[in-house]
Amino acid sequence: MSDDRTDKTTGPTPTTGPSILGPAAGFGVTFKAMFKKRLTEQYPEYRKPTAPRFHGRHQLNRHPDGLEKCVGCELCAWACPADAIYVEGADNRDEERYSPGERYGAVYQINYARCILCGLCIEACPTRALTMTNEYELADDSRADLIFTKEQLLVGLSEGMVDTPHAIYPGADEGAYYRGEIPAAAPGTVQQERTVRDKEVQP
Repeated sequence: MSDDRTDKTTGPTPTTGPSILGPAAGFGVTFKAMFKKRLTEQYPEYRKPTAPRFHGRHQLNRHPDGLEKCVGCELCAWACPADAIYVEGADNRDEERYSPGERYGAVYQINYARCILCGLCIEACPTRALTMTNEYELADDSRADLIFTKEQLLVGLSEGMVDTPHAIYPGADEGAYYRGEIPAAAPGTVQQERTVRDKEVQP
């Protein structure tokens, strides 16, 4: 009786000895880099221009009349994966108004010792109050100095603006600001008197 079964070899395929070209192949990348031109950044004497949409230091924006766009909703703080943003909202009053809406960001802080510059806070902001600039020189030797406050983040005044607090544009409502109907501060707009908030500012 014949046996139709065939023998099958098992186990790994035997390999040959080490290749002579193995070490040369391993150092191939190193040998190629040895003959390339060195790229040296002459920083800080020369600062390389950043891309237009570079994620740098944040800034808080204003409406064309100077009122702040931030409404203190804290969505940016909730969206931050590094827990680097702290916002404390407060109510506007007719005698002390900082934004066109009911509330404004009374306290705004960004801890750049934590911030990873991901831009998620920008996506979460419903009023485009928070954007990112091209400034990237944020290093410091003090942790306290890496906590930027609202005064440091708030964009400066340009032509046609009046510093906050001040009254809303006469005859306008909150929607008029977000529809772009306010070109500048109304003639005769003056800055209102600031009052000291009784709530303790948290770090």
